[in-house]
Amino acid sequence: MADTFSSFDAILFKAALGRAPSIVSLLTSEASFIDSHGLQAGGNVARVPHPEVYMDFLAENLRLRAWRHQLVEALDGMNKKFTCPYIIFFPVISHDGMPFPINRIIQEMQGSMFVKEYAWRGDIVVAKYSDGHFSQITNASMADYPILKNYLSTHASPIKRCPVK
Repeated sequence: MADTFSSFDAILFKAALGRAPSIVSLLTSEASFIDSHGLQAGGNVARVPHPEVYMDFLAENLRLRAWRHQLVEALDGMNKKFTCPYIIFFPVISHDGMPFPINRIIQEMQGSMFVKEYAWRGDIVVAKYSDGHFSQITNASMADYPILKNYLSTHASPIKRCPVK
């Protein structure tokens, strides 16, 4: 029986300040659905990433529903999309129902543009795809960091948190 798991290098932005972004092995498994893009491209099996492995405080019983993703297909001002786009995985449901801690690395990147209600929270995992259909994951490296820093420093989290009174 063939191994149904494989891994790809991804970039991890830990929530704690003082932890530099690092390369991690993002585990993927074969999808239980048919990917029409992969089949048209020569029968490649779609892969489901598992960024939850690197997300602290994530609700464990919800599996894939405890995190969401944001596509990064271009930077502001670009006329064309990236040949190899990125996908940002971020946690949304914690194990205790409390908000995730603000990601201090991204807060520092945003500087005076930081808005607490739209802060990136928790541990963030960024993967890279080798096609525009987001069907084939490829290895990311620290050479991708400047692009991701540009994006994260100018884009708020897609999830708005209401301020606690």
